[in-house]
Amino acid sequence: MHLTPTAVLAALPFMFAAPATAQDISAAIKKDMPGLMELYRDLHSNPELSQQEVNTAAKLAARARAMGFTITEKVGGTGVVAVLKNGPGPVLLIRADMDGLPVVEQTGLPFASKVKATTAGGIESGVMHACGHDTHMTAWVETAKLLTSMKDKWSGTLVMILQPAEETGKGARMMLEDGLYTRFPRPTHAIAFHDAANFEAGRIAYTPGPALANVDSIDIVVKGVGGHGAYPQTTKDPIVLGAKIVMALQTLVSREQNPHDPAVVTVGSFRAGAKHNIIPDEATLLLTVRSYSDETRAKLIDGIKRIARGEAIASGMPEDKMPVVTVQDEFTPSTYNPPEFAEQMATVLRGHFPPGTVVKAPAVMGGEDFGRFWREDKSIKSLIFWVGGVPSAQMAEAAKGKALPSLHSPFWAPEAEKVIPTAAEAMTVLALDILKKK
Repeated sequence: MHLTPTAVLAALPFMFAAPATAQDISAAIKKDMPGLMELYRDLHSNPELSQQEVNTAAKLAARARAMGFTITEKVGGTGVVAVLKNGPGPVLLIRADMDGLPVVEQTGLPFASKVKATTAGGIESGVMHACGHDTHMTAWVETAKLLTSMKDKWSGTLVMILQPAEETGKGARMMLEDGLYTRFPRPTHAIAFHDAANFEAGRIAYTPGPALANVDSIDIVVKGVGGHGAYPQTTKDPIVLGAKIVMALQTLVSREQNPHDPAVVTVGSFRAGAKHNIIPDEATLLLTVRSYSDETRAKLIDGIKRIARGEAIASGMPEDKMPVVTVQDEFTPSTYNPPEFAEQMATVLRGHFPPGTVVKAPAVMGGEDFGRFWREDKSIKSLIFWVGGVPSAQMAEAAKGKALPSLHSPFWAPEAEKVIPTAAEAMTVLALDILKKK
């Protein structure tokens, strides 16, 4: 289902019915929910892969333009920047990410995606919003609508962005490199949310300090001398060497890393050989490496290189047969919520929502490139928080031991009817506090 420009314009008189106070936000969202769910189903049914979000960006840019924002499209590829100036005051960046994943949807929803597309790597796949970015965008639209209708309640500048390519870790960098902080008002504050597959729908969670991890992809090409499997003494077996490297890598976390500073080194792929009785010339290991601090990240990468080389020397490999360790250029930096600001915003949310709605959560080893916006300028007060998306019945089943589908699962379907209004209300309340008139 696609909303036409005529339908958008027809909705404008309703869209600008202003809530009288912040406490009226919930009621205003409730009235808007039929239209928001229509938008959500449209976005869910029509996902686009990273750096291909052309239609998604266009339809949401049209909505923001109709609300009175100054719109710039194609920032960092397919990104959108919507600016609304409303007097002196802070500059608040509010971000939603747009891209879907190359996943074949299996949720069984009546509006499930049937889209197919080709990834940048040339792989044709089904496409699905398996990370809930459709809820992010829908809540973004409602937040923009509410804040434009309450301009008498705040003063400052809104910079609301629709970011491409979060799933590949490129989008935030691309927007920054395309002048996000130079062509547009530079933010003093930045907020975003992410739906959560481990919290009950409608709950809000936040993490002061490191919230999400550095994410590195590392390749190790293990070289050897191939030959007949019946005569291994005539070879230098890269599979055996690769296995030694895999096992030795485990000590980076278990024996070299402070247990109070979490890290993960996972070998996700071990590829070698083509036949039972042939020892190959090389093996390839693909690693994902997770950490929170830049210092720990550097230590892990150096350790991987040291172990790969050391095991090769121990196996008698000559210098020209040393493993080649490649750290992929594109990495996702950790996301950090300045603790004082995180607690300040949590206090605001606790003062607005019913008791028990807002909880503190531990950091996770997942990655999110929202952290780049703070790392580019660490004077920015930044927060990303979670909004639970698991239906209460599924949470009850999980308490009995049933596994829940995770983010990126083909079965993940957040309870959008609760995620969207909770997130929109939370972001609006935070924005009104950040931009409150002096």
